[in-house]
Amino acid sequence: MRRSFREWLIRILILMVGLTIAHLGVTLFLLTELGSDPFNVLIQGLFRTLSAWTGWRVLSHGRVHIAVSLLIILILLLTDRRYIKVGTVLCMVCGGPIIDFFTLLLTPLFPQDMALPLRIAILAAGCVILAYGMTIVIKSDAGTGPNDLVAIVISDKLHAKFSLVRIIVDACFIAVGWLLGGTFGIGTVICAALVGPVAGVFLPYNQRIIERLLHTFLKSDT
Repeated sequence: MRRSFREWLIRILILMVGLTIAHLGVTLFLLTELGSDPFNVLIQGLFRTLSAWTGWRVLSHGRVHIAVSLLIILILLLTDRRYIKVGTVLCMVCGGPIIDFFTLLLTPLFPQDMALPLRIAILAAGCVILAYGMTIVIKSDAGTGPNDLVAIVISDKLHAKFSLVRIIVDACFIAVGWLLGGTFGIGTVICAALVGPVAGVFLPYNQRIIERLLHTFLKSDT
């Protein structure tokens, strides 16, 4: 069934709310300085390897991130374009600026001498917030980020649980990124182990909420 412009607009707005929540979570655990998320470990490793091999000064972490995201999207456009939607591009373009905004806003609240247990607690909270926002993005059915997209495609193709597939995909990102020269910390490992299972809990819950929202706002269309 073809979606109306109004339905697409509502789904995109829901996606942007989820994206903002998810990147609040990312910012929280990045500010603990206990590691980066698994996808960025891969990007960091690629950036360092390409910089060492080519010496290109035009390279930056952000540009490599966009290039890898575009490559994932291109591969899926050539193989199964059902997974690529408008929101996929929005996630790629808007994620960085959202993190920059929250970093500027929250950095003054994080003292440099913060104790490790408190850092881990904030990191875990950030992972839960990330998982919650991520499931809103996924269930908006308007698109998703490139790293989540990989897990969604694999879980759909293999009819496997998203939470398990997400752990495996994150572990692969970390392993490949580390082999390429990327660095990670305890936060990266916690993120890889925690986000998938927590997202698996939130997915059906957020699906029901989004279905109710769509039903409420689209009643006049029926």
